[in-house]
Amino acid sequence: MNLNLLLAGAIAMASATASLFFLGFWRATQDRFFLYFAISFGLEAANRVALAMSVSPSEDEPVYYMVRLVAYALILFAIIEKNRRPKE
Repeated sequence: MNLNLLLAGAIAMASATASLFFLGFWRATQDRFFLYFAISFGLEAANRVALAMSVSPSEDEPVYYMVRLVAYALILFAIIEKNRRPKE
C-alpha cells in the first residue's frame, strides 16, 4: 500500500472530523464563524479524497491548490469578519 494514500486518507478523516466538530459549534451558537470553518475543513477533506482517488495522485495539479486556496481564504475571511463585527 502506498504510504501517500494512507496519509491522504488520514488527513481527509481528520479534516472531516474537524468539520463536524465546527458544525456542532455552529448549530449550538448560530455563529457564522464556526460555519465558515466547517465549510473550509469540509472542502479540505473533499480535496484530499479527490486527490487520493485520482488516476495519477500528484499535488502538482493547479486544481488541488485552488481548492486549498479557497479553503484557507474562507478561514481568513471568517477571522476578519469576526473581528470587524461590532460586539453583540
